[in-house]
Amino acid sequence: MAEGTELADRFGKSSPWPLFVAIGLAISEVGVVMALLPVTVGGLLLFVGSVAGILTETEYVDSPWPLLAGFAAVLVVLGAAIYLYTGAPLSVDTVLDTLAVGRTVAYRGLAIAVAGIVTVAVAVAGWVANASGAAVEP
Repeated sequence: MAEGTELADRFGKSSPWPLFVAIGLAISEVGVVMALLPVTVGGLLLFVGSVAGILTETEYVDSPWPLLAGFAAVLVVLGAAIYLYTGAPLSVDTVLDTLAVGRTVAYRGLAIAVAGIVTVAVAVAGWVANASGAAVEP
């Protein structure tokens, strides 16, 4: 009987993470459609952070930071692959022109890659803060 009570205490509350996963995906899509880079990056950051939060909360991983860094690497590689697939040259002028025009496949690739770079920065900051003893949660 005590075993059932412990299980009920542990899983008796609902998790907010699935809502944030859905909101993150929706926000990132709105950012892509409207060609708003900060909205796209913020939505993707919310999405990958929420997935890392779910896996940490359910104790599949001990720390969310390595998982978040892995998601960041996937975003950077995927974004770079999409950008390079379009045949756009990789130069500063071309990248700035692509960001200014928006609404192209190359823009989507750049937005995903930028979201990955920001996610790397967040993962490293969380890792460092966690290593220094500060209680940091995703």
